[in-house]
Amino acid sequence: MKHLLLLLTGCLLLPAPLPAAGKTRPNVLLICIDDLRPELKCFGAGHIHSPNIDALARRGRAFTRHYVQAPTCGASRYTLLTGRYGPRDNGALFRHSGNEQIRTTNMPAWFRSNGYTTVSIGKVSHHPGGRGGPDWNDDSKPEMPGAWTRHLCPSGPWQHPRGLMHGQANGEIRRNAKDMDVLQAFDGADDSYPDGPTIEGALEQLNLLEKDEKPFFFAVGFLRPHLPFGAPARYVRLYDDVSFPGIPHPSKPVGRTTWHGSGEFMKYNRWKRDPRSDPDFATRVRKHYAGCVSYADALVGRLMAGLEKTSAAGNTIIVLWGDHGWHLGEHAIWGKHSLFEESLRSPLVVIAPGLKKNSGTPTSAIVETVDIFPTLCDLARLQPPTDLVGTSLRLHLENPAAPGRAAISYKGGSETIRTERHRLVRHSKGGKVSHLELYDHENDPGEIENIAGSQPGLAAALSKKLDAKLN
Repeated sequence: MKHLLLLLTGCLLLPAPLPAAGKTRPNVLLICIDDLRPELKCFGAGHIHSPNIDALARRGRAFTRHYVQAPTCGASRYTLLTGRYGPRDNGALFRHSGNEQIRTTNMPAWFRSNGYTTVSIGKVSHHPGGRGGPDWNDDSKPEMPGAWTRHLCPSGPWQHPRGLMHGQANGEIRRNAKDMDVLQAFDGADDSYPDGPTIEGALEQLNLLEKDEKPFFFAVGFLRPHLPFGAPARYVRLYDDVSFPGIPHPSKPVGRTTWHGSGEFMKYNRWKRDPRSDPDFATRVRKHYAGCVSYADALVGRLMAGLEKTSAAGNTIIVLWGDHGWHLGEHAIWGKHSLFEESLRSPLVVIAPGLKKNSGTPTSAIVETVDIFPTLCDLARLQPPTDLVGTSLRLHLENPAAPGRAAISYKGGSETIRTERHRLVRHSKGGKVSHLELYDHENDPGEIENIAGSQPGLAAALSKKLDAKLN
């Protein structure tokens, strides 16, 4: 894309970083949660136990129509951490690690150049700890060179970040997915699962950062509810007697879409059961996912309790972000990687010190992940890099009724634009548009009936708007 290659005769035409301002600037705590769909009580899901994230939503602003740029971890995190639209695959950050513009003006690098101590722990970029190599711990292969003062991934009994990423209880490492159970509930402590080392390390880092002379930009990445769905048993038991609502629009869509066969889920050991044809197993999967969400929520609670014990608590911007959604049977998909609403809508909660008006009131304005970088610059009183494509959300933090704007997302050879009423999905082949999907959310919130054939003028207008945002 054009805006990713703005190098002029080898020199970056960027504003000079502002001088460090010590502790006068607010700190930033960025909480990234993997595969978290907006199925939380504060987002309207009354059957979910999420008291800690709900408490954050009451303190700040929940964005109920926040859309990610890509329904896959690496590409979505690229847009979060760079503030630009970009590649569509998990290798996005690694592939651009040598791009001088991206390397020097990504989010943590920008805060670091403006006087912040920048620390990440857990899964913030695509690889937990932000390194490549066979076990994702090779210091010579950083995803974001020079961006972090410290980028950490304590791995405990899981040995290394690769083992941590898809681990189950007590150090079990995924070697072949078919030999690992897709669902698990070990009756043990929180640290029996791979997020245990992350939360313990995060609490240690908060204590260190409180003593730092500089303000901090601290990013914490939790793995659950990412596959496999394993969590301490007490969180899964929360749902033993809870009735879940039926799965909306559970049928495979008709015609060409980005539907897929849920391969990431299906490759695990499922005891020869398939949630697409086994309602009892589908309910069991949904309850295990919910248990993983409640486990992640408890980790957020521990992190916030740790922050509250420090002197930084009253001067810290807090952002909680899910890297994309996840289908739990909608459109007969069990996973992400589609361009339907379920893959692209994720939770976003922002708490900004000093912006207390209407706190706790959610906003339904459409916003995008690329809006987060300029928002943090605005709230921290930093001049942002010149080529960010998003818009600060300050107006929505001050007024939940403020209007949003269209959001775009993409995967492979397809891209989509979501407006207040419609979603257009455009498929291309050989550089030419081959097929369109158009859904009217006012009459069809499940994105079932493709009306592109009966609304060619509207489809063309939305396609033009999509091109304008992409280019």
